[in-house]
Amino acid sequence: MVRTGTAVLPLHTGKTPRWLFTRMVKLSRGIAEVIIHEYGSKEFLRYVSDPFWFQAFCCVIGFDWHSSGTTTTACGALKEALDPEIHGLCVVGGKGRASRRVVEEINKALDVVPLSDNRVSQLVRASRLSAKVDSSCVQDGYTLYHHTLLFTDTGDWAVVQQGMKPPYARRYHWLSDRVQSFVEEPHTGICCEKRGKTLDLTSKTSEEARRISLDLVRDGPKRLRRYLRPGGQALLTDFGFGGSQMELRLPSRHQVLRIDLSERSWKTLEKAYELQPERYEDLVALRGMGAKSLRALALVSSLVYGAPLSWKDPAKYSFAHGGKDRHPYPVDRKTYDHTIQTLREAIEEARAGKREKLDALKRLSWYVEQV
Repeated sequence: MVRTGTAVLPLHTGKTPRWLFTRMVKLSRGIAEVIIHEYGSKEFLRYVSDPFWFQAFCCVIGFDWHSSGTTTTACGALKEALDPEIHGLCVVGGKGRASRRVVEEINKALDVVPLSDNRVSQLVRASRLSAKVDSSCVQDGYTLYHHTLLFTDTGDWAVVQQGMKPPYARRYHWLSDRVQSFVEEPHTGICCEKRGKTLDLTSKTSEEARRISLDLVRDGPKRLRRYLRPGGQALLTDFGFGGSQMELRLPSRHQVLRIDLSERSWKTLEKAYELQPERYEDLVALRGMGAKSLRALALVSSLVYGAPLSWKDPAKYSFAHGGKDRHPYPVDRKTYDHTIQTLREAIEEARAGKREKLDALKRLSWYVEQV
């Protein structure tokens, strides 16, 4: 069963020690190689897109289960660990500036993983739209600062990205196989400690609001100006109420409810009207179409036309070797190195036709499930 949502973690600072990160890369490679050897690179994407599995993976390689750094460090370790030529799997993007080099890194990977122009275009669109949706359609107040795209030599992909709203960070998971629509419940899982009021335009509840928003844009900005004051907040009288010209002002904690469009936003809406987008997804993809514009369209759809909106926040961990911050206990380096060696030997022997160690790991997995 697919759970739609995200993962929320306390925002932690600091760096991973080099001695630990080096081991993380080796253990990540070992775990990935076993999965890829047994099930294929496409199945590994399915694992990564599951926030529960990803969180357990972070714990196993020695990170803290409740730290924001689990995302950035684990993705960084996978990026160093996986070789497209050997594993048929590419990892691009990352934290901060690296997140903006996705297109450049995709093109660089084409030297090893040949993809058609159409496949490349689909990957670029997936990268940009997944980031746009989580920053503008899921209005939870988190600002994206990490974006990692993983893709196979057949064009299948997964996205792991993270936003920041101190003192918390929130992680979002995507998988190409599960995305029937980028704008209707596209995420693959939820793992959440803290929830808040969120305007979720990707919810099925918001379907009518998305449709009306698109109609409003295609009808042109003139119609919208009847409901919204340019560059300011809407008045009660703008919505047909009688009485004096008194502005409706809300406390700061309700800023998400404000209908406030700048001249730049109006120009974006005019551009959208000229382009006449056919789908809400195309509207979201337009450059300049951000959270404020989409929120204004959604609120007008709800207030004027009665379209329902979702305000519900779309939100088992194991320790094998300890954690970076000595929680729940310091990293056991000897056990860590032994795990790396065991996986390395198992995969090397399996490649040579000897499956005893891999089969033993399978039996151990079955035994743990029974217990």
